[in-house]
Amino acid sequence: MTALLPHHDGSPLYVSHDAPALGDVVMVRLRVPTGYGPLRAVRTRSNPDHEPEWTDAVAIGTTDGWDWWQAPITVRNPRHGYRFVLIHDDGTVVWLNQTGLHRGETLDAEDFALVANPAPPAWLYESVMYQVFPDRFARSAQADQHPTPEWAIAAEWTDPVDPVMPGRSQQFYGGDLPGVIEHLDHLVSLGVNLLYLTPVFPAASNHRYDAASFDSVDPLLGGDDAYVRLIEEAHARGIRVIGDLTSNHSGDRHEWFQAAFGHPGAATESFYYFTDDGNTEYETWLGASTLPKFDWSSPELRERFVSGENSIVEKWLRPPYSIDGWRIDVANMTGRLGDVDLNAEVRQLFRETMLRINPDAILLGESTNDAATDLQGDGWHGAMTYPSFTRPAWGWLSEPTDRPYLTAEGEERTEPWFFGQPIGGIPRYTARDFADAVVRFTAGIPWRVRLGNMQPLDTHDTGRFATNAAPGAVPVAVGLSMTLPGLPVVFAGDEFGLTGADGEASRTPMPWGTESDAGVAERLELYRGLVGLRRRHPVLGTGGMRWLHVDDATVVFVRESADESVLVLATRGDADLELPAGALAGPAEAESLVGDATLAVASDGAVMLAADGPAFAAWSLPGVPAPAA
Repeated sequence: MTALLPHHDGSPLYVSHDAPALGDVVMVRLRVPTGYGPLRAVRTRSNPDHEPEWTDAVAIGTTDGWDWWQAPITVRNPRHGYRFVLIHDDGTVVWLNQTGLHRGETLDAEDFALVANPAPPAWLYESVMYQVFPDRFARSAQADQHPTPEWAIAAEWTDPVDPVMPGRSQQFYGGDLPGVIEHLDHLVSLGVNLLYLTPVFPAASNHRYDAASFDSVDPLLGGDDAYVRLIEEAHARGIRVIGDLTSNHSGDRHEWFQAAFGHPGAATESFYYFTDDGNTEYETWLGASTLPKFDWSSPELRERFVSGENSIVEKWLRPPYSIDGWRIDVANMTGRLGDVDLNAEVRQLFRETMLRINPDAILLGESTNDAATDLQGDGWHGAMTYPSFTRPAWGWLSEPTDRPYLTAEGEERTEPWFFGQPIGGIPRYTARDFADAVVRFTAGIPWRVRLGNMQPLDTHDTGRFATNAAPGAVPVAVGLSMTLPGLPVVFAGDEFGLTGADGEASRTPMPWGTESDAGVAERLELYRGLVGLRRRHPVLGTGGMRWLHVDDATVVFVRESADESVLVLATRGDADLELPAGALAGPAEAESLVGDATLAVASDGAVMLAADGPAFAAWSLPGVPAPAA
């Protein structure tokens, strides 16, 4: 049986205000199980201006087997970190931060944190995202009117994806925005309410991350008018739409680059890192000559891209387009090169422009590895990032098939792809490893920002999770993506059961017309049910989280607010466990929401959970009673 432990997180149960201004006093609460200790004192330790500051907590009451303590914190820095120190009667000192309880002092980087910057719009936390790769989503009749571009290798919709260069970037299926419009009701049927489109600008590739312009929508996709109509039609269905913008680089066909390439002294020369006198050699994204890197020390680039009147960022936020935000590609490398690091300046410029034009828009950055240093609330509302959920979920819930696949160079491999890491395929994790990774990679991120982090099982840049999923593991993985703190993401085609060995093979054209096939219908029903679970229970978007049980096969956690709680069990094996009395609010009132598992309450209030795995299950419970403010 897992022991009950003191708990705090950034949710409203514990923090009086999640968007304070500098100088505001925020009340923070600690919840301690009755009988823990006894405690002589509880204090908070902050570190404003890198000099420790202490406040005393006072006991404010006991409810439902928990003692509550409360302390004031004056917010003195844009990111104001704090931790609790628990002083026992016997002299034992215990520290509590975002990684848990510790007998020794802890790192400032892992403190809880208040963010004194404007909060993201509340709708971000109510969203389930659906990602569309336009060339592969749907092809309308209008697409037949467009000639195949000179750079492209034409493909029929039912042709297999060619993973070898040049097909990898130039195979062209001709999906377009009118095709997306024709299938918006599919998104409605799934229950998703946020549409993320990878780039729609003209380019010389199927992925369009090599923009030839940021000022118009690719005519092959239907042009500006189709984009306006898509956004209007989506909004009419309650679906918001965000765009994808490359802040790290343009394409080599971009008018800014073409004006400066081979033309020293050109007006846009300063936009890029030219490294020779003739402006013919230049810095790129990871050596790709088609992706010249932006130099963000250029005031003119900043003006035209972000901060000036009718800048690129501003233009698409305004009518007639009125997109609802941006996902920024390669945000982690933007403004960084060797001894240059302008990343913070650039992300803050993005946020300032968006607050000025549309404070109800969201800003997400791509930062696919440890993103903590860039996710402190000063710029990105969250990130597309993989180590805090996606990679550990693969490690725990995969059973690699070792089926052969082709690399971009045409080499056959059987070692499963794992996010480009040369580590011998997909690592083998336990449920405990999974939980440890989730904690480790979110510990340095303020709670408010963590809630905005995208939580995909896969994306257009990765293989499909289902490719190597262990038998019965897909419901477990999808359920976790919908119930852990963060922004759930469905990559178009996951709900059809599509597979793909790597980031190119996953970009499979949607198999429209197969919805009634038995396997597809079952997978669609799974997604509808779990997206619906997320949408029906607001606590899954904004509530706190406590781990209640972790072993090698199973994790159990609860999402909590004053209004409701949702208990979650996820297991790859069989589960048979007991939670101590007091672990949950009102367990006798638990109602099954999803999954085939058993919950029973003993006479002493302990809770027994059992399931034949793999299994994902969730129950609705009452909200958490807490002392009055």
